[in-house]
Amino acid sequence: MNDAGRVCIQALALCQATPGAAPVTGRYGPEPLPLFLVGDADLTPLPGHLKRYDCRSNRLLLTLLKRLEAWRRGVDPARIGVVMGTSSSGIAAGEEALSHYHRLGRMPERYHHKQQELGGMAEFAARWLGAEGPAYVISSSCASSAQALASARRLLRMDLCDRVFVGGVEVLSATTVQGFDSLGALSRTCCNPFSRNRDGTVLGEGGALLVLSREPGTVALLGVGMSSDAYHLSAPDPSGEGAALAMTGALDDAGLAPDQIGYLNLHGTGTLQNDAMEALAVVAVFGDRGPPCSSTKPLTGHCLGAGGALEAALCVQALLEPEKPLPPHRWDGCRDRDLPRLQFTGGRERIDPARPFCMSNTYAFGGANVSVILGRIES
Repeated sequence: MNDAGRVCIQALALCQATPGAAPVTGRYGPEPLPLFLVGDADLTPLPGHLKRYDCRSNRLLLTLLKRLEAWRRGVDPARIGVVMGTSSSGIAAGEEALSHYHRLGRMPERYHHKQQELGGMAEFAARWLGAEGPAYVISSSCASSAQALASARRLLRMDLCDRVFVGGVEVLSATTVQGFDSLGALSRTCCNPFSRNRDGTVLGEGGALLVLSREPGTVALLGVGMSSDAYHLSAPDPSGEGAALAMTGALDDAGLAPDQIGYLNLHGTGTLQNDAMEALAVVAVFGDRGPPCSSTKPLTGHCLGAGGALEAALCVQALLEPEKPLPPHRWDGCRDRDLPRLQFTGGRERIDPARPFCMSNTYAFGGANVSVILGRIES
């Protein structure tokens, strides 16, 4: 890919839950579950003229937008795009409104359907930014914001936009938490990826927003690979073939060999099937001596539709600050001997300056697999 077609990350903003999951009960179900939650005090209230969009997910999004608002200036509004990813948007607002209706026989005055529409998130962001270019939401479960990155790059390469605000936001609702719990996918203790003692994932709230453009930058989105298992509604293909296909597709798109990847951010949910599948796929692509890798979900929680963007943003930070250690792989250290060995980071490794490229894996219900590659660009 020549420089004219290269898409660079100009800025990013993150909003994560307080480190460490806390047991929560009542709000999301009768049983206490460890969850990573963003405090309401950390969220930015919406201005009056946008109150119809007021919900926790859009308050989190506005918190991110305000950190990047300078990037809307100096660009024709018709050339600014917005692509967001989420799995549930403001569905919690709908839950609260229905609860109010069942108690009192009427919907609350402050409720508006835009608060829970999946597309309302991008519509709100575009209105706040004054953006008049393409604005839409991708909702494909946990792959949502990783696929949003691919879509944003496409808008730039097609010359439909000069800048795109792209990312993902996820806040939790009873529907989401109880749905995952009904699948037996949630741990009652902690996220312990790739351990023989792993017993499920821990859900989290959070968001990431990036500004992409064709202007020169330090870090670029170099490759995207996507595939579909078409295997099962919620379980991954145990062979890992689809996940491997996404990784090789991203490498081919970036024009890189496997041994050029300096860090791999694993999907690493801590569930039995996902970890087993991903370990097989990683070894199939990288061999027995793959790159330093880690799952960051023990640090952030599984942020579902926001996870792809959030974990890509962590890769961007690693590339921008190569003197700092790579994200550590937090687990109990008890290796599952039924899985191939991976090269987990221990908190001291730094990205090899000779291999300034990061890959991030994201997988979702329905067998959606996405791998993205980000790289540091020499000036």
